[in-house]
Amino acid sequence: MWVLLSNHSGDLLSGTLMSLRLTGIGFSCALVLGVVLATCRISPIPPLRFVGFLYVEIFRNIPIMSLIVLLLFALPGIRLSFITAVSAALALVGGSFVCEALRSGINSIDKGQVEAARSIGLGFTGVLSQVVFPLAFRAMVQPLVTIAIAIFLSSSMAAIVGVADLTKVTNSINNEEALGLIAFICAAIIYVIISLGIAWVGSQIERRVRLVR
Repeated sequence: MWVLLSNHSGDLLSGTLMSLRLTGIGFSCALVLGVVLATCRISPIPPLRFVGFLYVEIFRNIPIMSLIVLLLFALPGIRLSFITAVSAALALVGGSFVCEALRSGINSIDKGQVEAARSIGLGFTGVLSQVVFPLAFRAMVQPLVTIAIAIFLSSSMAAIVGVADLTKVTNSINNEEALGLIAFICAAIIYVIISLGIAWVGSQIERRVRLVR
């Protein structure tokens, strides 16, 4: 363990930052995509509802590794970088889960609040932006935290296509130093610490939201 930390702490830090970068991009895009999809799923327009439903059913059930490969090699005339493909895959899959979490949050809202918003003249867009989504987000802090952690852990798939994330760096260190399980135990500890950190941030946000409510 001492050899690992003394000789490769910089490599581990670099890999961790890459994993966090992939997570940040993937989760941010998943949030935006999830809002759009949730809007489609509760839209009064049937084709939009069908599009939202179809998207969720497809991307919620496709392995991230398969999606990364498709984005890299199956897009005609488009060549994505490895980092872009991994980030996009995390966002596309994460967006489907954000959509469902947001839809569950929307379903928990008292219909009376929506009717009150309509009674003062707000249209569909106004009701969503000023009433439904703000209330729904308050009810879905923990589901979003769970999705963020899942995206962070899924970012390890980037190692398979050669992106120097924490898993890839750990494997390279292990091949160089022949440390056996020690290198991967260290990486696992880092993953656990960061996941717990994300959960802690989520709990603080949830506490603040609870006070606002």
